[in-house]
Amino acid sequence: MSVTVETAARTAPAAVIVAIDGPAGTGKSSTSKAVAAKLGFGYLDTGAQYRAITWWMLDNGIDVADAAAVADAAAKPVIVSGTDPAAPGITVDGVDVAGPIRTQEVTSRVSAVSAVPEVRSRITELQRSIAAAAEHGIVVEGRDIGTTVLPDADLKIFLTASPEARAARRNGELKGKGAADLAATQAALAQRDAADSGRKTSPLAKADDAVEVDTTDLTLQQVIECVVTLVEEKRQAR
Repeated sequence: MSVTVETAARTAPAAVIVAIDGPAGTGKSSTSKAVAAKLGFGYLDTGAQYRAITWWMLDNGIDVADAAAVADAAAKPVIVSGTDPAAPGITVDGVDVAGPIRTQEVTSRVSAVSAVPEVRSRITELQRSIAAAAEHGIVVEGRDIGTTVLPDADLKIFLTASPEARAARRNGELKGKGAADLAATQAALAQRDAADSGRKTSPLAKADDAVEVDTTDLTLQQVIECVVTLVEEKRQAR
């Protein structure tokens, strides 16, 4: 199945497809949801989809260290992603997994599962179909959206931040849910970066035509305003 963002663009000329990529801890999720809500766009957390299929593999006894086994099972789970930025739920085979997919067990294994080509092909097709159906525009966040999933996105943004800032933010997110000390969190993020950037299939990378935004010294509100401004400029240009 080949779907491009032009499909959505044709159904709603004012719609803008926004791809936001970057490593963990740069503010992708908070920024993407807020921008989508402010502009009346849909929102898609692609990382949640990879977490969902990883959760399903673990729940069904698939050895996630066995790439062949993961590949064989990749087409089995039915994943449904909500696109309401206020409540972007996700289900697998009808089961609400918004909570379970955020466990440390899933977090520690999602990179391995995501690296399997058959998994990426399955999830990429799902992501493209959701973006194509977004009549009023959508903000899609992930790690390979601007480079692989939606290379024709109207606006591509790559968020970055210093390792220290990213670790501090991630610790804040994990507070009360098994937060690690700062050094351990920073080490875990570095390991995740290496896995995501080094995988052969759709690695984490900045698209050549993406706008890079360093969020290290910016408040969340400043980042949101920056992205909204970029979207409005794109809308006016169209």
